[in-house]
Amino acid sequence: MEWETVIGLEVHVQLLTKSKLFSGAAAQYGAEPNTQACAVDLALPGVLPVMNKEAARMAAKLGLAIGATVNKRSVFARKNYFYPDLPKGYQISQYELPVVSQGKLRIEVDGQEKIVGVTRAHLEEDAGKSLHEDFHGLTGIDLNRAGTPLLEIVSEPDMRSAKEAVAYLKKLHSLVTYLEICDGNMQEGSFRCDANVSVRPKGQKEFGTRAEIKNVNSFRFVEKAIEFEVERQIELIESGGKVIQETRLYDSAKNETRSMRGKEEAHDYRYFPDPDLLPLVLEAGFVEDVKKTLPELPDAKRERFMSQYKLSGYDAGVLTATRAMADYYETVVRDSGIDPKTVSNWIAVELSGFINRDNKDITESPVTAAMMGGLLKRIADNTISGKIAKEVLEAMWNGEGDADAVIAKKGLKQITDSGAIESVIDDVMAKNPKQLEQYRAGKEALFGFFVGAVMKATQGKANPAQVNELLKKKLGG
Repeated sequence: MEWETVIGLEVHVQLLTKSKLFSGAAAQYGAEPNTQACAVDLALPGVLPVMNKEAARMAAKLGLAIGATVNKRSVFARKNYFYPDLPKGYQISQYELPVVSQGKLRIEVDGQEKIVGVTRAHLEEDAGKSLHEDFHGLTGIDLNRAGTPLLEIVSEPDMRSAKEAVAYLKKLHSLVTYLEICDGNMQEGSFRCDANVSVRPKGQKEFGTRAEIKNVNSFRFVEKAIEFEVERQIELIESGGKVIQETRLYDSAKNETRSMRGKEEAHDYRYFPDPDLLPLVLEAGFVEDVKKTLPELPDAKRERFMSQYKLSGYDAGVLTATRAMADYYETVVRDSGIDPKTVSNWIAVELSGFINRDNKDITESPVTAAMMGGLLKRIADNTISGKIAKEVLEAMWNGEGDADAVIAKKGLKQITDSGAIESVIDDVMAKNPKQLEQYRAGKEALFGFFVGAVMKATQGKANPAQVNELLKKKLGG
């Protein structure tokens, strides 16, 4: 039997507010445990929540960016459950009336475009954190994160493969960082994903029973977790078993999902409107003001890069994947005057190779936009060849200074003196009489041998174009 995968994602985006959703406590990451939890976060008797206006602005920003409805009126509800890191015994969230509803994201997988629906995006507070490692059979509770503002973005079950799910996640990650509503740091938990996965026979309209994989915090792990879960469900059904609705955990060390608990339904949480909070009402002028602050979004920037800089769709996509990368590229093009396609190749291929190897972000690159522009200028004015430039870039990445400093220090300046190059060619020809005879007898493939020999003799410093031109003259004699 052929099976079809059905995937829906719930993404928790931690908003970049300075304070928490309903209190004035700081929301920054990394403080000592329980130093950023005030009376409201601790749920002390008599405290009342006060809504953070900046969080509402960020939610509206996301809604406008995905073409969704930003609801003028939304309601906060209490989501009731017991867990040690939830001081109130309930979480303030939104249920029936979220702040954002019915949007969409365009993704591309293997050259095919697809629209994924976004059901809703609702504001909610985060819970604290349970710490199990350092307490010898006990659990410690850190409430710094309690009350931190989250925007939970819920997709339609429109994705049909792990690849599509990762493409959607990456697109959403790019969008929230472009909008500057989230730092996107998956390691710190500010962008995390729950994946709802089910399978059904191809052609069947009804969805299969889904399992929810909780809190996966990397694109690679999301893909692996979904692939494992799909295979598990198919094997289970085909062997006569039955998928149960449950919450599962992904173990990256073993590359498997494991059962955590039965999956709750909405009625299990006993949602009801929070009596301590009035409905959230956004005036028309508020939403219009937010609209004016929207930056150029990834899709629009990609189209502009293709049109303005004559880049391929792939290159434009790589360079606009993050706002920081796009800004870096445009700075180099603007300040160096180098051909945009050349700049694209060096950033999207060469520089990105170092970034990916060392697991860094473009914002952490030791090679600044000014330094990259300086390197490309030295290729353009024939100070160094493209091949030597790769060596210079590596030295720059390793902190050895800008291009001019590296070239001077390592003696990498290109040889462009025709007389000097001719002298090397004469020497190579004299040392390889057999190959010279074969070449002149018609074995033209040996031309590459002579080019390589000259470049080796000059330690790669000879201008390749001049080497080719002078060799043709000399070998033709």
